[in-house]
Amino acid sequence: MALAIFDLDNTLIAGDSDYLWGQFMVDEGMVDVDLFREGNDRFYQQYEAGTMVLSEYLDFCLEPLTQYTLTELTEKHRKFMADVIDPIMLDKAKALLKKHRDQGDYLMIITATNRFVTEPIAKALGVNSMLAVELEIEEGRYTGKVVGTPTYQDGKVIRLKEWLVENPEHSMNGSYFYSDSRNDIPLLKEADHAFAVDADPELTRFAKEQSWPVMSLR
Repeated sequence: MALAIFDLDNTLIAGDSDYLWGQFMVDEGMVDVDLFREGNDRFYQQYEAGTMVLSEYLDFCLEPLTQYTLTELTEKHRKFMADVIDPIMLDKAKALLKKHRDQGDYLMIITATNRFVTEPIAKALGVNSMLAVELEIEEGRYTGKVVGTPTYQDGKVIRLKEWLVENPEHSMNGSYFYSDSRNDIPLLKEADHAFAVDADPELTRFAKEQSWPVMSLR
């Protein structure tokens, strides 16, 4: 059994769930429309460029979650899944997951997006487990704070190594990792089989230098 690890946003789905959740909150009137739209666009551009300061982004994107109960957010997320996420699910991504599932691999998503946004997506894709940005909860609400190391850039490697210590039946021997983003180069270097999927220009260039396969699920 090998670990088959997947990035989520713009890899297994044709969009960025974190950015799209921000747009959804704007459309639903859950946030100050003009201020949040501008910030959402600005941080996403920084993410694509590899220049985003994670702490600043988390302060921005998690604050709106503190304004609602978990029950209210769950109801909103059901609408988000139906209206926004389901239409960007990729048939080729589902086929790739099935291929690894059929050959007995252990399927894992590691995403830089928080668990609230991504856990229902991971469940819909049928993976075995997921590592994501973990959010603190107190008295039925998110506090806006993060628990543990965020799964972003080198943080993905740190969290995966922690997970491997807790799950010694798994290892990186024969492992796969699929991603679209330059931000995931640290983890791609750790996998035995690295794949650049619908990759940004920087990752595409780096993958070709490393002789990693460059592929598309679109």
